[in-house]
Amino acid sequence: MRLSIIVCGIFACALAACTSVTAAGVRSSSISDVSPADSPAAPPPIASAEGLQTVSSPDGALQVTLQDSAGHPEWSASYDSEAILRPAKLGLRFLEAGNFESGFVITGAETRTVDTPWEQPWGERREMREHYNELLVRYSDPDNAARFFDVRVRVFNDGLGFRYEVPKLTPDGKVSLIDELTEFSVDEHDTAWWIEAGNYNRYEYIYHTTEAAAIDRAHTPMTLRTAKGTHITFHEAELVDYAAMWLDQQRPGVFKASLVPWSDGIRVKKTGAFVTPWRTVQVSHDAKGLLNSNLILNLNEPNKLGDVSWVKPGRYVGIWWCMHIKKCTWSSGPEHGATTERTKAYIDFAARYGFDGVLVEGWNEGWDGDWFNNGALFSFTKPYPDYDIDELSRYAAEKGVRLIGHNETSGNVTNYEDQMEDAFALYEKLGIAQVKTGYVADGGGIQRKDENGIWRYEWHDSQFMARHYLHVVEEAAKHHISIDTHEPIKDTGLRRTYPNWITREGARGQEYNAWGYPHLNPPEHETILPWTRMMSGPMDFTPGIFDLTFDGPDADNRVQTTLAKQLALYVVLYSPIQMAADLPENYESRPEAFEFITHVPTDWEQSLAIAGEVGEYVAYARQERGGRDWFVGAVTDENGRSLSLDTDYLDDGTTYQARVWADGPNADWKTAPYDMSIYTQTVRKGDKIDLHLAPGGGAAVWLTPVTGMTAGQ
Repeated sequence: MRLSIIVCGIFACALAACTSVTAAGVRSSSISDVSPADSPAAPPPIASAEGLQTVSSPDGALQVTLQDSAGHPEWSASYDSEAILRPAKLGLRFLEAGNFESGFVITGAETRTVDTPWEQPWGERREMREHYNELLVRYSDPDNAARFFDVRVRVFNDGLGFRYEVPKLTPDGKVSLIDELTEFSVDEHDTAWWIEAGNYNRYEYIYHTTEAAAIDRAHTPMTLRTAKGTHITFHEAELVDYAAMWLDQQRPGVFKASLVPWSDGIRVKKTGAFVTPWRTVQVSHDAKGLLNSNLILNLNEPNKLGDVSWVKPGRYVGIWWCMHIKKCTWSSGPEHGATTERTKAYIDFAARYGFDGVLVEGWNEGWDGDWFNNGALFSFTKPYPDYDIDELSRYAAEKGVRLIGHNETSGNVTNYEDQMEDAFALYEKLGIAQVKTGYVADGGGIQRKDENGIWRYEWHDSQFMARHYLHVVEEAAKHHISIDTHEPIKDTGLRRTYPNWITREGARGQEYNAWGYPHLNPPEHETILPWTRMMSGPMDFTPGIFDLTFDGPDADNRVQTTLAKQLALYVVLYSPIQMAADLPENYESRPEAFEFITHVPTDWEQSLAIAGEVGEYVAYARQERGGRDWFVGAVTDENGRSLSLDTDYLDDGTTYQARVWADGPNADWKTAPYDMSIYTQTVRKGDKIDLHLAPGGGAAVWLTPVTGMTAGQ
């Protein structure tokens, strides 16, 4: 049995001021797990301390330091003696309560250790471990004890998170945060992978690969590689009732937290004591190690919904791609996609090949005309006349398939919230257990009517929208509905707390390949996503296009991958619901390739990144939940390459049959995207799986234990 752990800081403290954690994960602590007391005159007790304070990860490699020696609060971090984050500012500025920065000194500090196992109800891995050392530091105004804030730091082996914990600051508790001073200071020559923030297209940009010094203002997750090869990702966790954080380069290598403002310019509006989201730094010695981090989920609260057995991962098809390639329309009329006849055909296809659901876009009134600018016209309960929603719900249930709802808002949040309760009640009655929501509007173009009836315009990642997105998820949960958010606020791990927030978009997905130059996703796109967008959580990328040159091989709009890469993306880009995005006839014309999609799971026992370099290639191995089969996916950028992948994750003494879908000898995304080799081989733990990846290519592998065969046979 593991002994209880006692951890104290470098300051003097009695054992009673520290925390013991047993092998069972039961906590006892003198540090509050909640935000500070709700009174500016009565700060909560904390062990007295002054000067520099440090805390390290359980394995000792990652160390975080908080100090006040520069005349203001600062923090820094090192990893295996490498100074990955130089001393940088901390602090907050309020409209009503003044500035919490210069002159604030450390007056208290306490530590604890937590080591708690937990399980995901669904996810990329079932068994999780929340293991960290924590440091709580109080910064106070020496001239006024009621002016203070706490910084809570949690350091895991795979990274760190810290947040501000702020007491009630005004008599009525209301405060307006006008700036957060948090900085992240790095070497300006570090290599960075990033997208611009604060522009019209939200998170949907092609990723840049530059030196850190070339960044202006970036979204998170943002990933860097130091000169020593250390990989670092900056992000945030548990974004609740707060503005999202952009990273604004103030001077070379110094990035400041730039909070997304309300329409009136205020960054965050609060009443009473509050905590901020966790500012997170994930770290690894190499690229593939970064992908195996659980930090973001571990910094979120446990499930608040109770029994979530009604949340169902799975595969789906949809009336969706035909709109993007202009074979049908969202709007009503002779080319309308969402008809009863077409939807029944999709339901039949889904039932025939074992898909769980059918997404239907364009089913509801409001799509006619300029729907991008007419969000107020959408109804979320009234179908078009040629879409019999009652009959289709009955028909789907008869076939063992569910309809997946779609609510496009065009960014008109007031119109959506006015109808949301009626819509969710209707969907629950019809057996619609998943809804894809959409907020197609320019950044800064979210529409809301304020309490005075005046229309205001907000950012997708503002505090207002952080509240709205979570409100949708909470209301949906009351009706046992899961939400797939498109044009979302970025993922910060809230799926742990609200498991019905099953996936979201938040980056350039497959649809960009249908729209033509300059919209196309380049071949490197899917080799950068794992280290950027996917560091935050699952993405509804919608892989699986089989007709890669739907307008001809020389057209501007085509998919810049091989067919094998489209299969591999089901393993590489994780989502608990995965769409087979192409038209049914295109799958039936290539049954041998389609076989992989009909068998690849979407819910996993464990997931391992087994090889990769950012922007070049990546390989994952994932084990199906509750089973023994493994699936491997590998993709590359515009350069062809050969990979020899380890199999140390397989069971000892077991022989596996590996069915492989790989790029053929002449494959190339430009000239021969359909050239594919499908073959079978036996594999045992310790063997190598050798894969040929063509330019823009990939490979998918399905490993199944062979009954009656053990190693040596």
